[in-house]
Amino acid sequence: MSVVLQAKPIPIEWHPGLSIFASEPFLKSVGDECGWLGGFDPAGRVRCVLPYTIVRKPLLRMVRFRVETIPWNSPLSIVEETGFLNSAVNHFRERGADLIIPATTNTIFRTYPDGAVSAPYGSYVLDLTQSDEALWANLHGKHRNVVRNAMKRNVQVLSGVQYIEAAHTLICDTLRRSGLRFMDLAAFRHAAAALEHNLLVAVAEHGGVLQGCAVIPYSSYSAYYLYGGSIAEPLTGAMNLLQWRAMQLLRGLGVERYDFVGVRISPKRGSKQEGLKIFKERFGGCLVQGYIWKYSLRPLKYLLYCLGARIRSGGDIVDKEQHKLGEFQAPDAELRHSSAPIPAGPDVASPELRMGTRS
Repeated sequence: MSVVLQAKPIPIEWHPGLSIFASEPFLKSVGDECGWLGGFDPAGRVRCVLPYTIVRKPLLRMVRFRVETIPWNSPLSIVEETGFLNSAVNHFRERGADLIIPATTNTIFRTYPDGAVSAPYGSYVLDLTQSDEALWANLHGKHRNVVRNAMKRNVQVLSGVQYIEAAHTLICDTLRRSGLRFMDLAAFRHAAAALEHNLLVAVAEHGGVLQGCAVIPYSSYSAYYLYGGSIAEPLTGAMNLLQWRAMQLLRGLGVERYDFVGVRISPKRGSKQEGLKIFKERFGGCLVQGYIWKYSLRPLKYLLYCLGARIRSGGDIVDKEQHKLGEFQAPDAELRHSSAPIPAGPDVASPELRMGTRS
């Protein structure tokens, strides 16, 4: 019989061995309220942690997760995590939240609570502990060719917080070409400031013209390609070289992995989503597959949110990907109702923007 884990608030004890998205400064920058929930076993031991934010909008109080469940020092089975998420749902219902909206696309859950509306999702994650030679060998041949082309054409990759405004302009222009909007510059600066020394802002430049940018939060645990943008027709290979140099910089800072932040599972052939998936895949990372989900805590408020999402963009990411759930099986899906253990993540007891279009 599996252990039932009860969700209760605990103090935030972030350290660099955890995702930067679990840190208190980041959580405070993206939510009106924030915190960590711990999963307690009957002996009172914390077995897992789930960072969260609460976002308030007119008539709505919405929970959003910025990183998936983090095991705490010991293995956590799928069934234990499902039970913990069920308890977390009850916790937020009792706190007066209206719904749990889809997590940010860097957040890939291994499972979801009973009664959730869920969809398959994934991300390519690259091991940065490899040598430069191994990383280069793992690049797809076409990526290597265009990176060499950019080097020969003297594309320069520059980095520093002084490129924040230029990066914002590139991201806004990229999203505008797809009919989407981005946060204003003041909000972008605020989010960047909250990350302090845990943010890489890099740009590719050729002939005095910025070709593209990458905004990458990081800790020693992982870096995340959170935002990116480019001019309408960047020099061939400039964006590939930008990624390659960013990986080298992050590896030199002791970052252990590089997360490309979100790809759709089995995207439509020839679609923009397939193009993004191929771009990320060809850097040689492993595809991590799991779930994104949302949950109704107050049915009328949930319907109001869903209606707004459909009017604004044809639905949220769960709405758009839910139809794939029936044919999808995550690598650990068969363990959803078993007690088989999954290896623990970082030892959290010890102290210590993505492509410009939505994937």
